[in-house]
Amino acid sequence: MELWSTLGAELWAARTPFILLAYVVIRIASEQAVRVERYHMKAAGSMLVAHVVAVCVTAVQIHYEYDPRIASIVSLAFVLLASVSMGITLVLRLLLPRVGFVLPQIMIDLVTAMCTLVVLIIVGKRAGFSVAGLITTSAVLTAVIGFSLQDTLGNVMGGLSVQLDKSVAVGDWITLGPGQPTGRVTEIRWRYTAIETRNWETVIIPNGVLVKSQVTILGRRTGEPLQLRRHIEFFVDFRTSPTDVISACEAALRADPLPEMATTPPPQVLFFGVRDSFAVYAVRYWLRDLNIDDGVDSAVRVRVWFALKRASIALSIPAQSMFLTVENAERAQRKASQDLAQRLAALATVDLFRGLPDSTREALAEGLTRMPFAAGEAVTREGDSDDGLYMLVEGEAAVRIGSGPAEREVARLRAGQFFGEMSLMTGETRTATVIAATDLVTYRVAKPAFRRVLEETPGLAEQIAELLVERRSALAAAQNEREDARQSRIENARKDLVGKIRGFFGLDRAN
Repeated sequence: MELWSTLGAELWAARTPFILLAYVVIRIASEQAVRVERYHMKAAGSMLVAHVVAVCVTAVQIHYEYDPRIASIVSLAFVLLASVSMGITLVLRLLLPRVGFVLPQIMIDLVTAMCTLVVLIIVGKRAGFSVAGLITTSAVLTAVIGFSLQDTLGNVMGGLSVQLDKSVAVGDWITLGPGQPTGRVTEIRWRYTAIETRNWETVIIPNGVLVKSQVTILGRRTGEPLQLRRHIEFFVDFRTSPTDVISACEAALRADPLPEMATTPPPQVLFFGVRDSFAVYAVRYWLRDLNIDDGVDSAVRVRVWFALKRASIALSIPAQSMFLTVENAERAQRKASQDLAQRLAALATVDLFRGLPDSTREALAEGLTRMPFAAGEAVTREGDSDDGLYMLVEGEAAVRIGSGPAEREVARLRAGQFFGEMSLMTGETRTATVIAATDLVTYRVAKPAFRRVLEETPGLAEQIAELLVERRSALAAAQNEREDARQSRIENARKDLVGKIRGFFGLDRAN
């Protein structure tokens, strides 16, 4: 029993029970914490096991009357190193983050190294080493190592300075200049900084290179959200008015911005001049997600293409290409006939115009305007003033009412249907918003063209009035109108809607 008494006395003298209790408490706290590095606790566990073994050896040596000095120093070294690891975990990884102060990894490693150096000095003094001589020898050795490891030490100090001044942080998008890789910073270590590019590549940049180079941090501006300006060029025939190009493209981009596109600042279309036979324009917009630049650029080009198509603006033809076409009356007549056939086919898809006389339909066809829309664009908006009716030839559109969180879809329109008739017939503002669910091809009927149709077909006003009443009743039901109010409104609408149409088009005055 004397051996066990000696072992207990040595463990108590080394404060081993308290150290073990502290280890258990800190280990449990670190296990319950989220995203906490635990390698320090693993190292502390190994050190404590070695400490207990060294204390046991010390007790055995004392029991059998051997010199326990070496074993005692070893046990002290292990318990001090274990205490350093537990202290680092408790203070730097558990307590400081809870109060909102997170140290970079390099700082934690530096504090660990400094504490380990202090432990080695303490153990060295206990062992009888000359600390002054050790420091002198270390200085000479450090000078030799410094000359041979200049690049490595430069990378280490560069990584330390980057994390201390927080000029570059994990999550930043950076580039070192033209021709250099661009990517998001994923980690900053002692020797290098790692970035991940959009090509699914990881680039290792030595910290020494990082601190000596001009680094551009993309999308960062003091007090502003993360967003990056993009520049998309396109070319238009130089004979087209720049104001028409800018107006058409800016309206398409600002009315229905893409989800990844920032609304502040708004997208811009700029005129950069004329090269050879074409004019140079560019769309400038601000990207909110820097990881998907090419996809959004492509969507912007699609919007520009459709906007130019709707405005009847042609993209430029390369100067080196030559197209020779014999322009004569026969070719012009053939093109006019083909265009008229397409317009008549569009009218034939709408029941409202299918029964018109051939001469009337041809007259109406000449007044149609072809209007294509890209998916996601608004054809009409609730509350806008517009006297045009749209015939849907290709694609599908969604009818929505309300605004903001209260906006909801009430109907779907497909090829062969039309909308906007109330604004055309009575001049009222739009009562619903129509959004292109897919790419659309529509033909627009304006008031002057339709007035000629009503003059030639007086009975058409009554047919349209009946259809308008039915549509307005369905829209009112979608807007939760009371049933009794709806019935009363229908009766009143049947009586005066024909009069409104004839008055709006001036048919009564004409008669």
